[in-house]
Amino acid sequence: MKNIIAIFACVLLTFHSSTIKSQPVFEFRAVWVASVENIDWPSKKGLSVNAQKTEFINLLDMHQRNGMNAVIVQVRPAADAFYPSPYEPWSEYLNGKQGLPPTPYYDPLQFMIEETHKRGMEFHAWLNPYRAVFRTSTSSISPTHITKIHPEWFVHYANQKIFNPGLPEVRDHVARIVKDLVTRYDLDGIHMDDYFYPYPDSKGTEFPDKKAYEKYGNGLSRADWRRSNCDSIITAIHNIILSNNPRIKFGISPFGVWRNKSQDPNGSNTKGGVTNYDDLYADILLWLQKGWIDYVTPQLYWERGHKLCDYDVLLDWWNQHTYGRHLYIGHGIYRAGTNAAWKDKNELPNQIKKLREYTTTHGSIYFSSKNFEKNPNGWCDSLRNNYYALPALPPSMPWIDSITPAKPTIEKINDGINRLVYNGSKKIKGYVLFTIDEKQEATYENAKMVQLIVFGQPADIDALKWFNQKKRLFVSTVDWNNNVSDWVEFN
Repeated sequence: MKNIIAIFACVLLTFHSSTIKSQPVFEFRAVWVASVENIDWPSKKGLSVNAQKTEFINLLDMHQRNGMNAVIVQVRPAADAFYPSPYEPWSEYLNGKQGLPPTPYYDPLQFMIEETHKRGMEFHAWLNPYRAVFRTSTSSISPTHITKIHPEWFVHYANQKIFNPGLPEVRDHVARIVKDLVTRYDLDGIHMDDYFYPYPDSKGTEFPDKKAYEKYGNGLSRADWRRSNCDSIITAIHNIILSNNPRIKFGISPFGVWRNKSQDPNGSNTKGGVTNYDDLYADILLWLQKGWIDYVTPQLYWERGHKLCDYDVLLDWWNQHTYGRHLYIGHGIYRAGTNAAWKDKNELPNQIKKLREYTTTHGSIYFSSKNFEKNPNGWCDSLRNNYYALPALPPSMPWIDSITPAKPTIEKINDGINRLVYNGSKKIKGYVLFTIDEKQEATYENAKMVQLIVFGQPADIDALKWFNQKKRLFVSTVDWNNNVSDWVEFN
């Protein structure tokens, strides 16, 4: 029996070591934090300001322990705001009544960005472009809400009020929202999900945009016109970011199926009942081809081997259609325990292992934050101890910025203690420590990232700690687009 236990322990140790060794230095690891209906944060309406802040800090700390390096936070769930907006009222999900500011006053968005950046993590502001009233029967609506000011901009569909994407005034309004955000806040990304035109309701009701189509259709089929409307808002946002804050990334997280092969020879070998192109009128591939978006995160919430939408099939398909932009995979951690496949503790780890086989996949985003709190299937442990045991940097986007910061200098203090100093002019995120086994060549392929020290925090390093483990130790600076300087070796 003892021999069996010893062999099992050796197997586990070998697996653990090989998993850690295979971890990339550059990998996007993020979580969606949904505010609509208080799904993730705040946990309920009307929390005190201190409770709101404490919850968000605890949320960040949990995800940082799990190895995440970014959060995607929903700051505009339904034509409302988690920040002081000149165009839209305060969200009801914050204080219980739409239009009611925090008391005592604070700016939740500014607070969240600052806390996220303190940890060296990226903050992407998640906006729902066209949802205006989440539930017409129960949602709190302020007299200053845009549905009250411009009721002609909206349609009723499936117990919701939705902006009519076919109206130029609507697209202008959404563009103003984005411009306000990217000019006032130190964001790392603007993020939109899959809700462009709404998902068809259970009755297959036609979206009521006939009048707008008759006025603006310009000879296009109704479907092509709808797609052109979505193209227009994407290009508008792309141009606004470039003109006002080109450091900010723009990403979309579409439904996992663009089109089925039965509909289009370029489609995936799937049988999705809904597709981006035909039902949501979002031509994601065009946006990638044109470079209008910087990253795409298809929501691959199915398991490996799913009969209609196999995770492996879709992963491969999206990797063939990135057009040089970043691909992050959306994982449905919320599905844990829902069926036999999602009761399998290996489902998520196997998805991560599979995506790492592709050089054109750059990371993962998980839906959603609260699901991590109960450590479903032990997946927090798997991330923390194996797959994300070592930290990673989000990969840089050279089309945004490819200029590396100046490398740091090392000042010897005493007995192996070294102080890191940066004298460059470019704004940096911090210092990155890498180790390489003594006998290995000093390359990124052999390097393990072991620590990110956020700029401005104490940067005294005990190099002996690593030397005693027969490791060479290197340090680089990293900027907020994740460009890394030449590294300097500790002696």
